[in-house]
Formats: sequence, structure tokens, C-alpha cells
Amino acid sequence: MRGHESSVSSISVHGSGKYAITTSTDTAQLWDLDTFQRIRKLNVRQSVGIQKVFFLPLSNTILSCFKDNSVFAWEFDTLHCKYQLSPPVEGSVLFYKVFAVTRDGRTLVAGGKSNHLHLWCLELKQLIRIIQMPEKVRAVRHLEFLPDSFDGGSNQVLGVLSQDNIMRFINIETCKLLFDIGSPEEGISTAVISPNGQYIASVMENGSLNIYSVQALTQEGNKPPPFTFKVVEDGPKYTSEANKLITKVTSGRSKGPWKSKQSKIQSRMLKLQENTSLENKENELPGGLNKKRLQALLKGFGEYPAKYRMFVWRSLLQLPENHLAFSSLIDRGIHSAFVNIQKEYPIKSGKLLRVLQRTLSALAHWSAIFAETPYIPLLAFPFVKLFQNNQLICFEVVATVVVNFCQHWFEYFPNPPVNVLGMMENVLAHHDKELLQHLTKYNVTSQVYAWPLLETLLSEVLTREEWLKAFDNIFSNHPSYFLMIVVAYVICSRAPLLHCNQAADFEYFFHHRNNVDINVVIKEAYHLMEATPLDIHPQHMLDDFTPLTKGQYPVFNKYPMFVMNYQAQKWEKIRQDEIEYLQERQLAHESEAKAQQQKAEDEAWYRKQKLLQEADEQRQKILLEEEKLAEQRQRLAVVKRELEVKELQLLDASRRRFLNYQQDQLQTELKHLNDEIARKASMRQQETNALRDIEPESQKQLFEQHLIKDQEAVTKEMKEEVEARRRKVDLEDQRVQRLIEIDKEIQKAHTVAEENLARAEQKHTDTDWRLQRQQRLRRDDQDREKRYREIVKLLHDNRVKEAELLKALRETEEKKTFNIIVAQQEDVQNKAQLEEEQKAAAAADGHRKQFLDDRMNDELELAEKLQREDGCFERLHGLKARCTERGVEVQQVPGSGNISLHDLSTLASSPHNRRRAELARQERELMAEVRRLRRRLTSRARARLPPAPSPATTWSP
Repeated sequence: MRGHESSVSSISVHGSGKYAITTSTDTAQLWDLDTFQRIRKLNVRQSVGIQKVFFLPLSNTILSCFKDNSVFAWEFDTLHCKYQLSPPVEGSVLFYKVFAVTRDGRTLVAGGKSNHLHLWCLELKQLIRIIQMPEKVRAVRHLEFLPDSFDGGSNQVLGVLSQDNIMRFINIETCKLLFDIGSPEEGISTAVISPNGQYIASVMENGSLNIYSVQALTQEGNKPPPFTFKVVEDGPKYTSEANKLITKVTSGRSKGPWKSKQSKIQSRMLKLQENTSLENKENELPGGLNKKRLQALLKGFGEYPAKYRMFVWRSLLQLPENHLAFSSLIDRGIHSAFVNIQKEYPIKSGKLLRVLQRTLSALAHWSAIFAETPYIPLLAFPFVKLFQNNQLICFEVVATVVVNFCQHWFEYFPNPPVNVLGMMENVLAHHDKELLQHLTKYNVTSQVYAWPLLETLLSEVLTREEWLKAFDNIFSNHPSYFLMIVVAYVICSRAPLLHCNQAADFEYFFHHRNNVDINVVIKEAYHLMEATPLDIHPQHMLDDFTPLTKGQYPVFNKYPMFVMNYQAQKWEKIRQDEIEYLQERQLAHESEAKAQQQKAEDEAWYRKQKLLQEADEQRQKILLEEEKLAEQRQRLAVVKRELEVKELQLLDASRRRFLNYQQDQLQTELKHLNDEIARKASMRQQETNALRDIEPESQKQLFEQHLIKDQEAVTKEMKEEVEARRRKVDLEDQRVQRLIEIDKEIQKAHTVAEENLARAEQKHTDTDWRLQRQQRLRRDDQDREKRYREIVKLLHDNRVKEAELLKALRETEEKKTFNIIVAQQEDVQNKAQLEEEQKAAAAADGHRKQFLDDRMNDELELAEKLQREDGCFERLHGLKARCTERGVEVQQVPGSGNISLHDLSTLASSPHNRRRAELARQERELMAEVRRLRRRLTSRARARLPPAPSPATTWSP
């Protein structure tokens, strides 16, 4: 569990037993106990140490307490902060050191270097009570609630271990002192309370271990029972006395029995008696167990209790638990023989595979024979599966089994142990000759019916419960019992074996589970141990049980060294050949890689040349296309000029046609008038001729005068009509010309209005930008002022601390004075640097403002120059006056500067319109440039803003 820079101060386990939190002063880490992998880590970004991080009972909440008295609650599933406990009230501030939580997880008690205890209600997130301990208590070292079976988890009695090594038990509701344990002479170093709350175990300063009975420490448990005769004779009096007793218990402080002179604490010294016999000494096991008693228990029940089986095994095998020696073996890493063990033994559980790999590697580092033994994984796997959570015990159990129960196995390595198999065959021949003859008949040797059971330790043919029961008996007896139980298994399987007549059937039988009662096999093994003659009994050929030595493991060299040396030489030769082969293959790979690299470089060079050629061709095509485009532009310009000429010609022809049409109309009207006059003259002539003879001469003259007057009037009228028609045509021509001029002036006015509008918009934008800049500068000033205040406050605190240090340490006065002067000089330098940066920023802002003003002034001067050249405003007044005379209305839209005309039918285009469009395009480009400059300035101003603050603590993966 790496990741802590300092020592781990506390470990808290979740109620499910699957997770744990380890706490040190620098960090807290959440672990998965199934995989022993770290899930999350509590990152503390500030320089605040961690006091303790633990799980709350009966909830998925993690409580973290820091050295600045801040307490945070985290949700276990999401690791989000649920709440934070508010700081304690003024006048009772203490630095929390120890904590205790009730079993229901609703109440938290915190203590430290004070005689005050803070009682928090975690449901209300409030400090509900402050308990003041006696004056003798100056600091609290340990807090623990006393469990009660009838309080529903809301514990009321709290044990407080103070600096005077006395543990006082108080009621947190009534704040009454119930009892205390320990004394100044016999102080308590640490104490723990049993889960049921009946006993208190304490380690004393003198090294002794005291166990207290809570029932004896309370007043009610120490009182004698009530008088029986009083209960029978006078019930009410007894009831009143009982009530008085209950009142005393709840209100008063009880006096413990340890203060009574008659009562004494019973002490037990774990020492061997002098009159113990040698036989009992041999049967004494670690942990206070006796081998004879265990064997008697085993014969009575057939197996050890499952709850205590591992403890009994460790006692029977007398494991030394050499942590340092085992760590040195583990630190050597995974042995080369077991690097790829998962290919030969694919195990579904990754954790089990890792434990098996480490255990086998430790065995191989302990003795080289185990790296070459093919059946060592089969032998060690059952114990690895049992002790996978304690690798030290697993390794020592396997090593003990190999040293004691696998004696003489490696003398004929790499062949099976024919000497051990011969012992078993002799025992089988003595007890069941018929079965041995049957096996010999079909060439089934001991390597077929005995060796598979030995090398797998019976794990292939027995279930888990049967295997555990068998090894309960194996570990409790002489190492020869293991061989006897294998022979007993073969004898108990004689019925199916006598029906087998093929070698494959025999091999299958001894590699798979069979219908054999393990209890019968165990009894048969005990019978073989007693009934086997001494000359063939394995007990006289095998040594007695010898445990592993403490401190360092014994040397294991009971195997033919020449075989191992020969194999080592073979392996070394193979390794050298493999190294040479790998070197040659590496050279071949390097040559091939160089060839591939050269080929790739050649291909890249050819590809690059091809790309350059294609790019050259593309450029040639582009140049040709540009020439074609230039020719097309020239042709287009010629066509445009031709079209303009044709347009002018068409306009001239249209005008001439219109004038010719007007002249034709006038001539036609004149002709009609002449015809009418001639017709009327002829009619009058006819009338005159008809009346010539009747009318007198005077009437004739009068009529002629009237005719002449009528003719003159008609002629005058015709002339007036022709003149009016001519004037009308001239007026219409003038109106068209004026309309064209008005359109030009209107377009010019529109241009000027758009320029004014753009100028106003730019001024508005500049004003907004200056306002935002002023606001940000104001915020920067406020931040700087805040930082200056903090600096001043820190300087003030430093001055106070320096004054205190000057009082305490007068010898360092000169050094402190020098540091103060240096700090002041640095402060002055920092302020001067800050002022220079502000001046530089102001100068840069002035340059940018001057640049924008210059650009705007240039554009304004250009617009005024164009206006002066065109004479827009002067012609506008004359045009308005002329339009007023001719009946044309000119309206100006208020507030915008735009001029709109009504009752205009048609407008003609002119070169002035094209010039106006060019000016509008230049104006749009200028406005776009101004907008880009404004966005750039805005982005630079935003980039100077300070970043947002981040939380102080987070859980990171």
C-alpha cells in the first residue's frame, strides 16, 4: 500500500469488509481489499495536515478531519462533499486529536489538548454540547464508546484516556463520572473495549496486560442481591430500596472494586511449571495448545473446527514467521521459471495467480531445485488457495510440508522418488497382496497408483472438505502418516481397481475424484500405522517432524547436485544459444529495418519528386489559366466598352427617335389643322358663292372681314398651341435632367449619412470599449487593493511574530533586523515594479487610443474632402429650392440624416453612381478593420483577467 510520504497513523475498514482507508499527515487513500489496489486518493492542496479519515458506522459516509479543526463528510459512492461541520464557538476552540463515533453513526465526539470534549450531532451538523472534564485532565489521548446491547447503537458511556494515564468513563447525557481505571502509579498506555462491552483490555506502562470486567466496575453489578425474606414479607419496602438503588446508580459515582482492600486483581503468568515432564514439553505448541489434546480431539470429532483450523495448523507446524527472510525472498522478484506460469496453469482469479507466482518464486529463490521441479505448482496450489491473504504463512506452510512430508523425494531427481514409492509398495504388499498382484498383472506400478496422489497432495481426488479433514490428521501425526493415507486410499478403492483391466483406466482413476469415503480412508491409515511391521514401516525410514528455524530459513540441498549442475550447464548453454540467436535475429531485424528504411526514404524521395513535378505542372496550368483569364478580362473589358458605347448610342437613338416622334406629331397636327382650315375655307367659299348673288355687297365685305378674323384667330391659336407644345417638351427634358441630378445628390447625401452613421456607431463602440476597460481596470485596482491589504496584514502578523521572537531570542536580533530590511526593500522594489507596469500599460493604452483616433481622423478628412469635391450640401439646397418650385417634395427623415424623395418615376445611371459605390466599398472595409481591431483589444483585456478560484481538497483517481 504505497503512496504515503509519512507513516500511516490510522486504518479504517468499511462495514462490508471490502474497503479500507489509510491515513497519514499528508494524504488519505481508499483501498479495495479484494484486489489490494488503490481506488482514490485525497489530495490536500493547501498546507493543512490530515488528522484522521474514517468510515461512519451503518452509513456510506467518509469523515475527514484536518489539523485546522475543519471536518468534511464525503459520499462514499461518488466521493462528493456532503457537508462540512461549522467551526466551534469562540472560547472553546481546541485542536482535534482524537475522535469517537457511536455505533449508530449519529454522534461524534472530538478531543485534543484541552479538558473539553466537543459533542457533535451528525444529523443536525451542529455542536450540541461541550463537556468539561476534571481539572486534572489537560489533554485527551484516546476516546472510545462503551457498547451496550440495549441502547440500539446510541452509546451513552464514553471512555476518556487522558495524559495522566487514567481512563475515565462518563455518561455523555448526564455528564456524570461513572468509574475510572488506572492510577498514577499503574498508568494505562492504551486500552480497547470488547465488541459486546463486557470487558476492557488495557496495556499498562509497566508492560502488563490487565483485563477488567465492566459488570464488576459498575455499582449495580457489585452490589449483593436483595434480601429474599424482605421481598416475601415486606414487598413495598423492598421496592422503595430498589428504587433508591436505581437512583444512586444513575445520579452518583460508583466506587470500583479495585479500591477495596479485600479484592485484588487476579494475575496470570504464562510460565512453564518446573515439574512438567519432558514428554509434555515436547507436546506443547505455540499459542498455548497441546498436541496430545489436539490428537484426542481429532480422534473424537474426526476434524478440527473450521473456525480455528488455520490457527491449529499454524500451531502444529510451528511456523516461525520470519518476516525479514521472507521479504528478502520476495524482493528478488518473479523467478524466470515462473514468469509465464499462466500459460501452463490458466487460473481465472488474477489475485490467486499472483500469489501462486510469488510463492513459487520465493521457493525457487530459497532452493534452486524448486525451479526445476515440474510438480511444485500442483503441490503448492491447495495451500495458496487457503492462505492467499497471508503470503508469509502460505510460503512457510509449503516449505514445512516440503521439508517434513516430502522427505527423500528429490534424491532421484528428475525421476520420481523410487525409494518412497518402494516403501509404499512394501506396505501395500503386506496388507493387500491380491490388489498388488492385480496391479502388477496389468503393469501398473507405484508411479501410476501412488505418485499422482503424492505430487498433488491428494487434491485431485478429494473435495475441499475431504482434503481439509485429511490434512487435519496428516499435520497431527508423524510424516509417515501421509504415505499411509495414500496407501489406505488405494486399499479402500480395491473394488473398482480390481475391475479395471486397462492402463488408461488406472491412470484416469488416480487423477479424478472417486466415490471413496474419506473417514474410512483415515481410519484405515491409522490401522496401517499400527499394524505395519517395524521392518517395513516408513516411520523408521523418515525423520521426525522438524519445524523451520526462526530468523533464517534452513538450507535445503537434499537433491543430487550433479544433476542440478548438469541441468544448469544445459540451461546456460541453451541460454547462450538463445542469446546468440537473439543477437543474430536482432542484426537481421536491424538490416531488414535499414533496408526498409532506405526503401521508404527512396520511395519518399521519388514521391516528393513526383509531387514537385505535379506541383510544377499545376503551377504551369495555373499560369496558363491566369493568362486565359487575363485575355478573358481584356475581352470582357472590350465587350463592356462596346456595350457602354451601344448603350450610349441606344440612349441617343431613343432620344432622337422621341424628338422625331414629337416633330412628326406636331407636323401631323399642323397638317390636320391646315386640312381643317382648308375644309372650312372651302365650305365658306361654297356658302359665299351660294349667297353671292343674294347678299348685298356690304354683307359680303363684312363676311370676308369675319372670315379673315377667324382665320387669323385660328392661325394665332395654332401658333400658340405649337409654342406651348414646344415649351412642354423643353420642360420635360429639363425635368428629366433635374431628376438625374437629384438622384445623384440623393445618393451623395445617402453616402454622407451612412458615413455619419458609421462614425456615430464607431464612437458608441469606442465608448463601450472604454467603459468596459475602465470597469476592468477598476476591478483590477480592487483586486490589487485587496492583495495589498492581505500583504499589509501578513506584514503586520510578521511584525508581531518577529517582536515575540525578539523577546525570546535576543541573540538573533541582528539577523532578524536584516531580514526585515530586506523584506522592506523587496516590498519597495515590488511596488516600484508594479507602478512601472501600470505606467507601461497606460502608455500602451494611450498608443492604441492615439492609433484609433488617427485612423478615424484620416477617414473623416477623406470623407470631408470628397464632400468638398462633390459639393453635395451646396447643390442640395439649390435642388430643394428648384424642386419646391416644380412641385417635387423633398423630405428628410429626422434623427438619421437620410433623405427620401416621392413622386419620382425613373432614375438614370451615370459614372457618378459607380464612384459612389467605390466609396461605399472602401467605407465597409474600413469598418471591418475597426471591428477586428476592437475584438483583438477585447480578447487581450480578457486574457489579463485573474483565473477563478478552485476548491481546496478533491478526491482524485
